[in-house]
Amino acid sequence: MIGEAVVQALKGYTEEKNIRLQEPMAARTTFRVGGPADCLLEIHDKEELKKICRYLRLASVPFFVMGNGSNLLVSDKGFRGVILQICQGMNEIRVEGKRVIAQAGATLAQAARAAMEHGLTGLEFASGIPGTVGGGVVMNAGAYGGEMSQVIRSVEVLSPEGEFWTLDNETMEFGYRKSSIRGHEYVVTEAEFELQEGDQAQIKAVMEGLNAKRREKQPLEYPSAGSTFKRPEGYFAGELIMKAGLKGFQVGGAQVSEKHCGFIVNTKPGETRAAEIMAVIRKTREAVREKFDVELEPEVVFVGEFDE
Repeated sequence: MIGEAVVQALKGYTEEKNIRLQEPMAARTTFRVGGPADCLLEIHDKEELKKICRYLRLASVPFFVMGNGSNLLVSDKGFRGVILQICQGMNEIRVEGKRVIAQAGATLAQAARAAMEHGLTGLEFASGIPGTVGGGVVMNAGAYGGEMSQVIRSVEVLSPEGEFWTLDNETMEFGYRKSSIRGHEYVVTEAEFELQEGDQAQIKAVMEGLNAKRREKQPLEYPSAGSTFKRPEGYFAGELIMKAGLKGFQVGGAQVSEKHCGFIVNTKPGETRAAEIMAVIRKTREAVREKFDVELEPEVVFVGEFDE
Protein backbone atom coordinates (compact mmCIF):
# COMPACT_ATOMS: atom_id res chain seq x y z
CA MET A 1 0.00 0.00 0.00
CA ILE A 2 1.27 3.47 -0.79
CA GLY A 3 1.41 5.81 2.18
CA GLU A 4 -0.51 8.98 2.91
CA ALA A 5 2.66 10.98 2.32
CA VAL A 6 2.76 9.78 -1.29
CA VAL A 7 -0.90 10.68 -1.82
CA GLN A 8 -0.33 14.15 -0.41
CA ALA A 9 2.73 14.62 -2.59
CA LEU A 10 0.78 13.62 -5.70
CA LYS A 11 -1.76 16.34 -4.94
CA GLY A 12 1.03 18.79 -5.63
CA TYR A 13 1.34 17.52 -9.20
CA THR A 14 -2.29 17.06 -10.25
CA GLU A 15 -5.82 17.99 -9.27
CA GLU A 16 -7.21 15.94 -6.42
CA LYS A 17 -10.13 14.77 -8.60
CA ASN A 18 -7.62 12.93 -10.82
CA ILE A 19 -6.39 10.79 -7.92
CA ARG A 20 -8.37 7.60 -7.36
CA LEU A 21 -7.49 5.36 -4.41
CA GLN A 22 -8.20 1.62 -4.42
CA GLU A 23 -9.42 1.86 -8.00
CA PRO A 24 -10.91 -1.43 -9.34
CA MET A 25 -8.92 -2.32 -12.43
CA ALA A 26 -11.73 -4.51 -13.77
CA ALA A 27 -13.41 -1.28 -14.86
CA ARG A 28 -10.23 -0.11 -16.63
CA THR A 29 -9.35 -3.15 -18.73
CA THR A 30 -11.04 -4.85 -21.68
CA PHE A 31 -10.73 -8.24 -19.94
CA ARG A 32 -13.04 -6.79 -17.25
CA VAL A 33 -11.07 -8.43 -14.43
CA GLY A 34 -8.51 -7.22 -11.91
CA GLY A 35 -8.31 -6.10 -8.32
CA PRO A 36 -7.76 -2.56 -7.03
CA ALA A 37 -4.72 -0.42 -7.70
CA ASP A 38 -3.46 1.41 -4.62
CA CYS A 39 -3.77 4.59 -6.64
CA LEU A 40 -4.73 5.49 -10.19
CA LEU A 41 -3.98 8.87 -11.75
CA GLU A 42 -5.57 10.13 -14.93
CA ILE A 43 -2.79 11.98 -16.74
CA HIS A 44 -3.71 14.95 -18.94
CA ASP A 45 -0.48 16.10 -20.58
CA LYS A 46 3.11 15.03 -20.98
CA GLU A 47 4.54 17.66 -18.62
CA GLU A 48 2.30 16.33 -15.85
CA LEU A 49 3.45 12.82 -16.75
CA LYS A 50 7.09 13.90 -16.64
CA LYS A 51 6.81 15.47 -13.17
CA ILE A 52 4.85 12.58 -11.66
CA CYS A 53 7.18 9.92 -13.10
CA ARG A 54 10.17 11.82 -11.74
CA TYR A 55 8.62 12.03 -8.27
CA LEU A 56 7.60 8.35 -8.22
CA ARG A 57 11.08 7.25 -9.23
CA LEU A 58 12.72 9.44 -6.60
CA ALA A 59 10.30 8.13 -3.97
CA SER A 60 10.85 4.51 -5.14
CA VAL A 61 7.12 4.02 -5.68
CA PRO A 62 6.25 1.31 -8.25
CA PHE A 63 4.21 2.63 -11.17
CA PHE A 64 2.79 1.41 -14.45
CA VAL A 65 1.74 3.53 -17.44
CA MET A 66 -1.32 2.27 -19.28
CA GLY A 67 -3.53 3.33 -22.16
CA ASN A 68 -7.05 1.94 -22.39
CA GLY A 69 -6.24 -1.42 -20.82
CA SER A 70 -6.86 -3.43 -23.99
CA ASN A 71 -3.82 -5.69 -23.71
CA LEU A 72 -3.57 -6.18 -19.94
CA LEU A 73 -4.36 -8.90 -17.42
CA VAL A 74 -4.35 -7.33 -13.97
CA SER A 75 -4.05 -9.64 -10.96
CA ASP A 76 -7.00 -10.20 -8.62
CA LYS A 77 -4.70 -8.73 -5.98
CA GLY A 78 -4.53 -5.52 -7.96
CA PHE A 79 -1.42 -3.38 -8.16
CA ARG A 80 0.68 -2.18 -5.23
CA GLY A 81 1.71 1.20 -6.48
CA VAL A 82 0.44 3.87 -8.86
CA ILE A 83 -1.22 3.34 -12.23
CA LEU A 84 -0.83 6.26 -14.64
CA GLN A 85 -3.59 6.17 -17.26
CA ILE A 86 -3.00 8.42 -20.25
CA CYS A 87 -5.94 7.72 -22.59
CA GLN A 88 -8.28 10.33 -21.06
CA GLY A 89 -5.97 13.27 -21.58
CA MET A 90 -3.00 12.51 -23.83
CA ASN A 91 -5.08 11.65 -26.89
CA GLU A 92 -4.73 14.54 -29.33
CA ILE A 93 -4.19 13.86 -33.04
CA ARG A 94 -3.06 16.35 -35.66
CA VAL A 95 -2.43 15.97 -39.39
CA GLU A 96 0.35 17.85 -41.17
CA GLY A 97 0.63 17.08 -44.87
CA LYS A 98 1.23 13.34 -45.19
CA ARG A 99 2.05 12.97 -41.49
CA VAL A 100 -0.30 12.00 -38.67
CA ILE A 101 1.04 12.92 -35.23
CA ALA A 102 -0.81 11.17 -32.43
CA GLN A 103 -0.33 11.33 -28.68
CA ALA A 104 0.20 7.98 -26.99
CA GLY A 105 -3.24 7.87 -25.38
CA ALA A 106 -5.14 8.15 -28.66
CA THR A 107 -6.49 4.86 -29.96
CA LEU A 108 -5.12 3.32 -33.13
CA ALA A 109 -8.67 3.38 -34.49
CA GLN A 110 -8.82 7.15 -33.95
CA ALA A 111 -5.48 7.64 -35.70
CA ALA A 112 -6.60 5.49 -38.63
CA ARG A 113 -9.86 7.44 -38.92
CA ALA A 114 -8.00 10.78 -38.87
CA ALA A 115 -5.77 9.52 -41.67
CA MET A 116 -8.79 8.39 -43.70
CA GLU A 117 -10.56 11.73 -43.23
CA HIS A 118 -7.51 13.48 -44.71
CA GLY A 119 -7.19 11.05 -47.63
CA LEU A 120 -4.06 9.36 -46.27
CA THR A 121 -3.42 5.66 -46.74
CA GLY A 122 -1.24 3.26 -44.75
CA LEU A 123 -3.02 2.99 -41.42
CA GLU A 124 -6.06 1.02 -42.58
CA PHE A 125 -4.77 -2.15 -40.90
CA ALA A 126 -4.88 -0.41 -37.51
CA SER A 127 -8.52 0.65 -37.69
CA GLY A 128 -9.74 -2.41 -35.81
CA ILE A 129 -6.93 -2.78 -33.29
CA PRO A 130 -8.42 -1.85 -29.90
CA GLY A 131 -5.27 -0.50 -28.26
CA THR A 132 -3.70 2.94 -28.01
CA VAL A 133 -0.91 4.41 -30.09
CA GLY A 134 1.53 4.09 -27.19
CA GLY A 135 0.86 0.42 -26.64
CA GLY A 136 0.82 -0.21 -30.37
CA VAL A 137 4.28 1.34 -30.74
CA VAL A 138 5.76 -0.64 -27.85
CA MET A 139 4.58 -4.00 -29.23
CA ASN A 140 4.76 -3.12 -32.93
CA ALA A 141 1.06 -3.91 -33.23
CA GLY A 142 -0.20 -5.26 -36.51
CA ALA A 143 -3.07 -6.92 -38.33
CA TYR A 144 -3.93 -8.13 -41.82
CA GLY A 145 -0.41 -7.77 -43.17
CA GLY A 146 0.29 -4.30 -41.79
CA GLU A 147 2.23 -3.28 -38.72
CA MET A 148 3.44 -0.13 -36.99
CA SER A 149 7.02 -0.46 -38.21
CA GLN A 150 5.83 0.15 -41.79
CA VAL A 151 4.37 3.57 -41.05
CA ILE A 152 6.24 4.96 -38.03
CA ARG A 153 8.57 7.85 -38.83
CA SER A 154 9.53 8.72 -35.26
CA VAL A 155 8.49 8.17 -31.66
CA GLU A 156 8.77 10.59 -28.75
CA VAL A 157 9.53 8.97 -25.40
CA LEU A 158 10.06 10.07 -21.83
CA SER A 159 13.39 8.68 -20.65
CA PRO A 160 14.08 7.36 -17.13
CA GLU A 161 16.11 10.54 -16.61
CA GLY A 162 13.00 12.61 -17.23
CA GLU A 163 13.94 13.89 -20.68
CA PHE A 164 11.92 13.78 -23.89
CA TRP A 165 13.79 11.96 -26.63
CA THR A 166 12.84 11.42 -30.27
CA LEU A 167 13.66 7.98 -31.68
CA ASP A 168 13.57 7.34 -35.43
CA ASN A 169 12.22 4.17 -37.00
CA GLU A 170 15.63 2.48 -37.12
CA THR A 171 16.37 3.25 -33.47
CA MET A 172 13.06 1.63 -32.51
CA GLU A 173 14.49 -1.75 -33.64
CA PHE A 174 11.06 -3.08 -34.54
CA GLY A 175 10.56 -6.83 -34.73
CA TYR A 176 7.57 -9.13 -34.52
CA ARG A 177 5.49 -7.75 -31.64
CA LYS A 178 8.48 -6.00 -30.14
CA SER A 179 10.52 -2.81 -30.20
CA SER A 180 13.48 -1.28 -28.39
CA ILE A 181 11.04 0.24 -25.88
CA ARG A 182 10.64 -3.16 -24.27
CA GLY A 183 13.35 -3.79 -21.72
CA HIS A 184 13.89 -0.06 -21.18
CA GLU A 185 12.04 2.28 -18.87
CA TYR A 186 10.89 4.55 -21.68
CA VAL A 187 7.34 5.87 -21.76
CA VAL A 188 5.92 6.59 -25.22
CA THR A 189 4.32 10.04 -25.37
CA GLU A 190 3.76 10.58 -29.10
CA ALA A 191 4.19 8.89 -32.48
CA GLU A 192 4.55 10.33 -35.95
CA PHE A 193 3.22 8.31 -38.89
CA GLU A 194 4.45 8.85 -42.45
CA LEU A 195 1.62 8.00 -44.84
CA GLN A 196 0.76 8.36 -48.51
CA GLU A 197 -1.99 10.21 -50.35
CA GLY A 198 -4.91 8.03 -51.39
CA ASP A 199 -8.56 8.01 -52.32
CA GLN A 200 -10.69 8.68 -49.25
CA ALA A 201 -13.60 6.50 -50.39
CA GLN A 202 -11.28 3.60 -51.17
CA ILE A 203 -9.47 3.95 -47.83
CA LYS A 204 -12.79 3.94 -46.00
CA ALA A 205 -13.94 0.86 -47.92
CA VAL A 206 -10.76 -1.03 -46.99
CA MET A 207 -11.22 -0.13 -43.33
CA GLU A 208 -14.85 -1.22 -43.36
CA GLY A 209 -13.89 -4.48 -45.04
CA LEU A 210 -11.20 -5.27 -42.49
CA ASN A 211 -13.52 -4.45 -39.59
CA ALA A 212 -16.23 -6.69 -41.06
CA LYS A 213 -13.70 -9.51 -41.31
CA ARG A 214 -12.69 -8.90 -37.70
CA ARG A 215 -16.30 -9.07 -36.51
CA GLU A 216 -16.79 -12.30 -38.44
CA LYS A 217 -13.64 -14.05 -37.24
CA GLN A 218 -13.10 -12.76 -33.70
CA PRO A 219 -15.17 -13.27 -30.51
CA LEU A 220 -15.97 -9.60 -30.01
CA GLU A 221 -19.13 -10.48 -28.09
CA TYR A 222 -17.02 -11.28 -25.00
CA PRO A 223 -14.50 -9.21 -23.04
CA SER A 224 -10.92 -10.17 -23.93
CA ALA A 225 -7.48 -8.70 -24.47
CA GLY A 226 -7.42 -9.50 -28.17
CA SER A 227 -5.04 -12.19 -29.38
CA THR A 228 -3.70 -13.89 -26.26
CA PHE A 229 -0.49 -15.22 -27.79
CA LYS A 230 2.06 -14.10 -30.32
CA ARG A 231 2.24 -16.07 -33.53
CA PRO A 232 4.93 -18.76 -33.19
CA GLU A 233 7.33 -18.83 -36.13
CA GLY A 234 5.94 -21.15 -38.78
CA TYR A 235 2.62 -21.69 -37.02
CA PHE A 236 -0.65 -20.03 -36.03
CA ALA A 237 -1.33 -20.00 -32.29
CA GLY A 238 -5.09 -20.52 -32.68
CA GLU A 239 -4.60 -23.54 -34.93
CA LEU A 240 -2.14 -25.18 -32.51
CA ILE A 241 -4.51 -24.61 -29.60
CA MET A 242 -7.42 -26.10 -31.52
CA LYS A 243 -5.37 -29.15 -32.57
CA ALA A 244 -4.32 -29.59 -28.94
CA GLY A 245 -8.00 -30.16 -28.18
CA LEU A 246 -8.55 -27.01 -26.16
CA LYS A 247 -11.33 -25.34 -28.15
CA GLY A 248 -13.87 -24.25 -25.55
CA PHE A 249 -11.63 -25.26 -22.62
CA GLN A 250 -12.88 -23.37 -19.60
CA VAL A 251 -11.92 -22.55 -16.03
CA GLY A 252 -14.70 -20.64 -14.29
CA GLY A 253 -15.66 -17.82 -16.61
CA ALA A 254 -12.40 -17.92 -18.60
CA GLN A 255 -12.59 -19.83 -21.87
CA VAL A 256 -10.58 -20.61 -24.98
CA SER A 257 -12.92 -19.06 -27.51
CA GLU A 258 -14.97 -21.48 -29.56
CA LYS A 259 -15.03 -18.91 -32.36
CA HIS A 260 -11.25 -18.34 -32.51
CA CYS A 261 -8.90 -20.41 -30.36
CA GLY A 262 -6.27 -17.65 -30.37
CA PHE A 263 -8.49 -15.69 -27.98
CA ILE A 264 -9.16 -16.34 -24.31
CA VAL A 265 -12.42 -14.67 -23.38
CA ASN A 266 -14.31 -13.69 -20.25
CA THR A 267 -17.71 -15.37 -20.54
CA LYS A 268 -18.98 -14.16 -17.15
CA PRO A 269 -18.10 -10.47 -16.70
CA GLY A 270 -18.40 -9.51 -13.05
CA GLU A 271 -17.75 -13.08 -11.90
CA THR A 272 -14.60 -14.20 -13.70
CA ARG A 273 -11.32 -13.83 -11.85
CA ALA A 274 -7.91 -13.02 -13.33
CA ALA A 275 -6.64 -16.24 -11.75
CA GLU A 276 -9.06 -18.21 -13.94
CA ILE A 277 -7.81 -16.49 -17.09
CA MET A 278 -4.24 -17.16 -16.01
CA ALA A 279 -5.10 -20.82 -15.42
CA VAL A 280 -6.41 -21.13 -18.98
CA ILE A 281 -3.30 -19.39 -20.34
CA ARG A 282 -1.02 -21.79 -18.45
CA LYS A 283 -3.00 -24.87 -19.48
CA THR A 284 -2.96 -23.75 -23.10
CA ARG A 285 0.79 -23.16 -23.12
CA GLU A 286 1.41 -26.52 -21.43
CA ALA A 287 -0.80 -28.47 -23.85
CA VAL A 288 0.76 -26.91 -26.96
CA ARG A 289 4.26 -27.44 -25.57
CA GLU A 290 3.59 -31.12 -24.86
CA LYS A 291 1.84 -31.88 -28.16
CA PHE A 292 3.88 -29.80 -30.61
CA ASP A 293 7.04 -28.78 -28.70
CA VAL A 294 6.14 -25.16 -29.45
CA GLU A 295 6.37 -22.45 -26.80
CA LEU A 296 3.49 -20.00 -26.96
CA GLU A 297 4.58 -16.54 -25.85
CA PRO A 298 1.82 -14.38 -24.34
CA GLU A 299 0.99 -11.17 -26.15
CA VAL A 300 -0.97 -10.05 -23.08
CA VAL A 301 0.93 -7.98 -20.49
CA PHE A 302 0.59 -9.16 -16.88
CA VAL A 303 0.25 -6.51 -14.20
CA GLY A 304 0.51 -7.28 -10.48
CA GLU A 305 1.33 -10.54 -8.69
CA PHE A 306 0.04 -13.92 -9.83
CA ASP A 307 0.38 -17.14 -7.86
CA GLU A 308 2.62 -19.78 -9.40
